[in-house]
Amino acid sequence: MISMTKTVYIKTVGCQMNVLDSEMVIADLKRHGYTVVDTPGEADLLLYNTCSIREQAEEKTYSALGKLKDTKARHPEKTIGVMGCMAQKDQETIFRRAPFVDMVVGPGQLHAIPEMLTKVTSGEGRQMAVSLGRKDGKQTVVARSHETFDPLRDPTMRPTPFQAYLRIQIGCDKFCTYCVVPNTRGPEQGRSPEEIVSEARVLADQGALEITLLGQTVNSYRHRGPDGETDMAGLLEQLHEIESLKRIKFVTNYPKDMTARLLETIRDLPKVSPYLHVPAQSGSDSVLKRMKRGYTIADYMEMFERIETILPEASVSSDFIVGFCGETDEDFQKSVQLIERCRFKNSFIFQYSVREGTKAAANLIDDVPREVKAARNNELLAVQDRISKEDNQKLIGDTVEVLVEGPSKKADKSDLDAPIVQMTGRTICDRIVVFDGNRRQAGQLMDIQIDDVSCHTLIGRVKTVEVVSLGMPGLAPSS
Repeated sequence: MISMTKTVYIKTVGCQMNVLDSEMVIADLKRHGYTVVDTPGEADLLLYNTCSIREQAEEKTYSALGKLKDTKARHPEKTIGVMGCMAQKDQETIFRRAPFVDMVVGPGQLHAIPEMLTKVTSGEGRQMAVSLGRKDGKQTVVARSHETFDPLRDPTMRPTPFQAYLRIQIGCDKFCTYCVVPNTRGPEQGRSPEEIVSEARVLADQGALEITLLGQTVNSYRHRGPDGETDMAGLLEQLHEIESLKRIKFVTNYPKDMTARLLETIRDLPKVSPYLHVPAQSGSDSVLKRMKRGYTIADYMEMFERIETILPEASVSSDFIVGFCGETDEDFQKSVQLIERCRFKNSFIFQYSVREGTKAAANLIDDVPREVKAARNNELLAVQDRISKEDNQKLIGDTVEVLVEGPSKKADKSDLDAPIVQMTGRTICDRIVVFDGNRRQAGQLMDIQIDDVSCHTLIGRVKTVEVVSLGMPGLAPSS
């Protein structure tokens, strides 16, 4: 058993999956006597939960690790661990680039961290725990090595106490040519609906009003059990029955699996958010083919028009990669045209970077100059920001229901006694709203009247309701 006086610092980068992984790791470490601290200097154990989707994310991690070299030299008793997708992808490379690192742990082996710590502290040297590669055995064996379905949860590690992530699926079998996820997260597999609903009840009992279901292609969710197959629509129907849950969201979606049945289920279940994040990645069929995305723009538009028909109030967001191998000016303009047509709520736009181990790295040439990628990124972002602001302006004067998350980043956090601070929250369609309020409103569902907007934010005020006196003794009009 690990000492009962140890402290841990954890730095998390990347997607919601990584945020959830960190929560579960901390929950496990607390069971073994660790307490969380806010700075590396206070910590006996320093953990870096990493991302491999983009080169920039990896280089930031290696830069952060480089700054720990002197710390480790001065305090050799400190333990340094690298976990997550970069750990699974780079493995021994991490030890070569940062030889003072003590542990490398892939996302499918996080349950092994306490045992690895025991070995490190007892003098057994560096430790590594990673999942099998896609070709290292039968698919069922490889899949088991990537399972991370640990029910341990730690509410203190969440961005707010009222919102929680819930993994329903891991891995991916799409094998897009630019993406490392099928290798770092393993084969696609869905959890049993019984486990998911049980964990959702735990989250609700812990105070979560909103849960966000996570999966690499979350709407592709399938689980076959003794009682038959459960799809995403069926899972939503089961989760909707949890009384204390108020909102259910899910990310990220795959275009070809956005079925009419799923959209009708979202329409018919009031708690389910009509916010759909459906990455397009490009507006060009030739680029999509080189990406091996598995659909054409005609397929994407068929899906989009299905959303417009069945769920017209939905807000749809997207992802785009600019500067992918062979992307011409004409290809890029088709991405501009797609954003103009679909008028996404927002789009996450990235410049392509070569990822070692992908098909694109092996078979395609990264032939778009860096300055062209940057220019296309800025142009596409400007188009999206203009559309986002135009559509947000249509909401001025409307009243929206907001789940209040807490003080905004711009709020004066130093004055905790200030009666009025800028608060922030989100609508059920995932639009960010800020308003003047007080800290006690965190965790409440409130009606906010929208007075102004930016491309990313709605700006409003708490809607007040006038109460008219009926002439009863002691009852006066108020608002």
